[in-house]
Amino acid sequence: MIVTALTGAGISTESGIPDYRGPDGLWRRDPDYEKLVTYDHYMADPEIRRRSWLFRRDSPAWRAEPNAAHRALAALPDAWIVTQNVDGLHQRAGSPPERVLELHGNMFGAVCTACGARSTTREAIDRVLAGENDPACHECGGILKTTTVMFGQALEPAVLMRAIKAAEECELFLAIGTSLQVQPAASLARVAVEAGARLVIVNGEPTPYDHMADEVINEPIGAAVPRLCAALT
Repeated sequence: MIVTALTGAGISTESGIPDYRGPDGLWRRDPDYEKLVTYDHYMADPEIRRRSWLFRRDSPAWRAEPNAAHRALAALPDAWIVTQNVDGLHQRAGSPPERVLELHGNMFGAVCTACGARSTTREAIDRVLAGENDPACHECGGILKTTTVMFGQALEPAVLMRAIKAAEECELFLAIGTSLQVQPAASLARVAVEAGARLVIVNGEPTPYDHMADEVINEPIGAAVPRLCAALT
């Protein structure tokens, strides 16, 4: 069976990475934090950039380990993983990097917004800790940011098109740990269903696509996903 899985923040909470947009997420508790990952605010304010690098420094993703759900998906032969997460845990669990489509990028890389030169987030953070409040690109002096898609930025077209293709061509579409509210990622569930795939949703809260699903599972992801994947292998 051809499987495509769309994963959101809920799959990584059991690895100790909080869901920042959830009902008790950081964005809701303190909306000011959202500025740290909003492109216009980031580009306009050096202090926001400094705070954003420190926010990345403190991310639990640096020490997180893949959990049972990540490993179960990695064991599915030839599955496509379309993820809204930036933590790299699918690849670390063993999913082939070429079959993991990171819709929102990856937090461990850095890129110059002017010339496109690549470096690492760790390098930029080390420069901040060494006294550079707003580390600039070594190549051209431009503004650096992580290789994540911030609020206000468009998704990478090539990655989105590959994700749409994976949704169109699958026989089973798994939506795991995602609210299915953030577009265009959420629309992949509809793309899959309209192309004839079965839809299974694994999430702790109701989603706008529950009525389209063949099955909705509200159990803990770390238990439900391994059971689902075992039935497919």
